Amino acid sequence: MDDPERFGAVEVRFIQSYRAAKDYICPNCNRTIPTGTGHYVVVPVEAPDLRRHWHRGCWTRRRPR
Repeated sequence: MDDPERFGAVEVRFIQSYRAAKDYICPNCNRTIPTGTGHYVVVPVEAPDLRRHWHRGCWTRRRPR
């Protein structure tokens, strides 16, 4: 499982379904987040190039440090 908080603070943004224009792979479950599905974008403040897209449920149920 990817742990973006290992880099410190993270910025979390919710992407509405109508703005989700591409498929992404969730780093928690390794399943596709299909186009048109609302999800979270998680960006480590100190490492913005490590931005990842998470299912809502995967982000909510993760075990943060």
